[in-house]
Amino acid sequence: MTTSGLAASPIKYCLHLPVQCPRLAAKRVSASNLRRSRSLWAGSTQKCQPRRIPLVKCAMEASFGDSADNSAAIFPRINVGDPYKRLGISREASEDEIQAARNFLIQRYAGHKPSVDAIEAAHDKIIMQKFYDRKNPKIDFKKKVRDIKQSRVMLAVTSRFRTPATNFIVKTSIAFIVLGALTVLFPTEEGPTLQVAISLITAIYFIHDRLKSKLRAFLYGAGAFIFSWLLGTFLMVSVIPPILKGPTSLEVTTSLITYVLLWVSSTYLI
Repeated sequence: MTTSGLAASPIKYCLHLPVQCPRLAAKRVSASNLRRSRSLWAGSTQKCQPRRIPLVKCAMEASFGDSADNSAAIFPRINVGDPYKRLGISREASEDEIQAARNFLIQRYAGHKPSVDAIEAAHDKIIMQKFYDRKNPKIDFKKKVRDIKQSRVMLAVTSRFRTPATNFIVKTSIAFIVLGALTVLFPTEEGPTLQVAISLITAIYFIHDRLKSKLRAFLYGAGAFIFSWLLGTFLMVSVIPPILKGPTSLEVTTSLITYVLLWVSSTYLI
């Protein structure tokens, strides 16, 4: 008996359910997780990219001492008036030392513009002053006077003078003051010829009183008188303007200058 229909037909097709392997499932899960983590990493990288530039900028500003992030970058001597004290150098510093101080401070306070301007201004002022001093050298008067005092000629001249006793200085001073007063109060038409002659005799007398030598007293007195009269005439003609009025004002003033020089010679010359 042959069976026909669905009940008797053999089953040609069967439903095969997929068999899940544990290792294969683990690999698929790990691959999916890896793709997901890559996508998340890429997204986070894209989000972090705009923040890189400010970080680099902040690092550069910190290294150069920006005033907004580093308060120590402000130059502490920014308001010091003396350019040498502002740069922290001495006035005898060379140009190399000045340039080295400027470069060091500029590099340290490069992030603060007022500090840089103050450093540059001090540097430029010192350099200009050095240039002006080289172009217009100053005369050291103290050194010149010291050199003149230590010269052989001046030492030879000063060695011929010595300070006498006080009573002798007072005596010579009174004598020449009286001669000066007589010359001013009683001038003659020919000039103070008599007073000048008396001054010569007075100088020789005082020199002899100290040296006790007639020849030396006469030579010293005559030489001092000639030198004093020539120097007084030169000063009145070329340097000193007329002080006294009258027809003999030149002779009277020259006589007064001569009396002063003769007093020095008769009092201190040896």
